[in-house]
Amino acid sequence: MNLDKIRAIDVHVHAEVSCHDPEDPVMGKFFDAASAYFKAPRERPKIPEIIELYRESQIALCLFTVDCESGMGAKRVSNYEIAEFAQKNDDICLAFASIDPHKGKYGAREARDLIENHGVKGFKFHGIAQNAHPADRMAYPIYEVINEYKLPVIFHTGHSGMGTGMRGGGGMRLKYGQPMLIDDVAVDFPDMKIILAHPSWPWVDESLSMALHKDNVFIDLSGWSPKYFMPQIIRYANTQLKKKMLFGSDFPLIHPDKWIKAAQEVGFKEEVMPLIMKDNAARVLGLS
Repeated sequence: MNLDKIRAIDVHVHAEVSCHDPEDPVMGKFFDAASAYFKAPRERPKIPEIIELYRESQIALCLFTVDCESGMGAKRVSNYEIAEFAQKNDDICLAFASIDPHKGKYGAREARDLIENHGVKGFKFHGIAQNAHPADRMAYPIYEVINEYKLPVIFHTGHSGMGTGMRGGGGMRLKYGQPMLIDDVAVDFPDMKIILAHPSWPWVDESLSMALHKDNVFIDLSGWSPKYFMPQIIRYANTQLKKKMLFGSDFPLIHPDKWIKAAQEVGFKEEVMPLIMKDNAARVLGLS
């Protein structure tokens, strides 16, 4: 990947439908609710469409699914499908994998295979959708593999648009989105770069504290338009955490260009914007 040819790196992009299989009907109900909540188009783009959109925008992307087969009973998009497309488009796309923590040692086998043989560059976990405490020991065999290769991991934090407005929240438990639950993981796996996804509302200050305290903890600013950011996010991004904040959109629910336009109007310092948009991510992803 030639960093000089891209203007930003979006570390948070979802591949929600397969090119080979129809949309999962269980996941479809959650897509309905999420589209209503985010006021986003209901149709989910396929992987080639996503990659082409980002190439035209000159934005590199980290692309992943969420494996929530145990927690939600929804069939995942294959990590191998995403990895295949990323390898064919490695000028713009990095594959992240998602493995349900309930898969334990078998999940660790998949993680190792994806890293060693399929070019996967990081991993995504979503405790709320996966119905799993981030520091549950069942996930540790997977973390051990990731830590061995010193790869980054994105953990969902804060409120979840998935399940919002559904009966009983779609059965999803928000408690697993509390950032401090990930603090043990940051301690136990110090070579694993941990990216706390989203502004983490209603636990914003926990994420800021963790990013200040742990050298391996970072924050991506996806899932919210910057115009709704809490003031302390802007303040810390401009000062103590200027090298810890990363651009993420949460596409397809938020378009990257809309996020960027809003970010230019909320008070990020001029010298900080390049760090958020590209430089910090390039360092965390091992691209620079």
